[in-house]
Amino acid sequence: MAKVTLDRLRKVYPNGYVGVDDATFEIGDGELMVLVGPSGCGKSTLLRMIAGLETITSGELRIGDRVVNDIAPKDRDIAMVFQSYALYPHMTVAENLGFGLKLRGASKDEVARRVRESAQMLELEPLLDRKPAALSGGQRQRVALGRALVRQPQVFLLDEPLSNLDAKLRASTRVEIARLHRKLGTTMIYVTHDQVEAMTLGQRIVVLDKGRIQQIDTPMALYNRPANLFVATFLGSPKMNLLQGEVVERGGGLALRLKDGVDFALVAEEELLGTLRRQVGRRLIVGLRPEDLSLADAGPGRLTARVETVEPVGNEAFLNLDCGGEEMVVRLPPRKLPKVGDTVHLDHNPDHLHFFDPDTGRSLRA
Repeated sequence: MAKVTLDRLRKVYPNGYVGVDDATFEIGDGELMVLVGPSGCGKSTLLRMIAGLETITSGELRIGDRVVNDIAPKDRDIAMVFQSYALYPHMTVAENLGFGLKLRGASKDEVARRVRESAQMLELEPLLDRKPAALSGGQRQRVALGRALVRQPQVFLLDEPLSNLDAKLRASTRVEIARLHRKLGTTMIYVTHDQVEAMTLGQRIVVLDKGRIQQIDTPMALYNRPANLFVATFLGSPKMNLLQGEVVERGGGLALRLKDGVDFALVAEEELLGTLRRQVGRRLIVGLRPEDLSLADAGPGRLTARVETVEPVGNEAFLNLDCGGEEMVVRLPPRKLPKVGDTVHLDHNPDHLHFFDPDTGRSLRA
């Protein structure tokens, strides 16, 4: 096991495109760190730089106490699991698992022992004599994980390993990866575009966009205190609702005056209220998670909306609303739901409001 340290890591391609810009953070010894963001954000490029598959334009990369910028991938003591299983079709599961060890000159007994241990850990023992064509997608992914596992590397790198699986297999394999990490205690760096994978797997998460780190924190800290609009709307499904208006004084307090003339009361802790008072007369974006909205009777400061669609999904339902021209989503228990076309009134949890500068996108809490 080893910690991984990135110090101002940068990747610039020959055409001038910046794939990763000034990435600085540390992955602790034995930590499971997730890199998440949309397509093209730089997460896979960053992982490939750690693996040695992409050259580093500038900055320093350490695995353990070694600077590895110019060290070949095979000498970095890492193992990588790709999105594609990359199994040898003519080899059995056992042969696929042990192939890398054989290339490194391990003895026959050592290969057999490690293959057996890996197969037992991933419940592959009944499949050792099969070839990849006879395996399901989930079984193939477990073999790919096992092939990395037998190496006993300092660091595991996983590049969207569940993307080719259906929803049910993704969920079960995600649990297996979490269980495997707890058992091994090995440093893992996991890349995904799926925020559910990121939130459920990562001990900490690095959120990237356009090659730059937006925020690094634990899953719930990112969810509850996003540093900017990008993080706020990227994490969470359905995504955070956003209201934009002008901050006004109302009855000794503050409100957000929306474009339909409704004053939406702004409530915050005293320290933040001082910041909000300085925004009077200026534009502000207020964020509300779907679960922090509820149906209510009409009343002062309450939002009025028209139901566009109703999506019951079993244990909960989502109302998609038109609120004065703004799209909003409410998460509700699936009981006594309104119908499409109904007018509803919304109450909110005043303790869970998020405030963002419309020019910079930064949270006023940051």
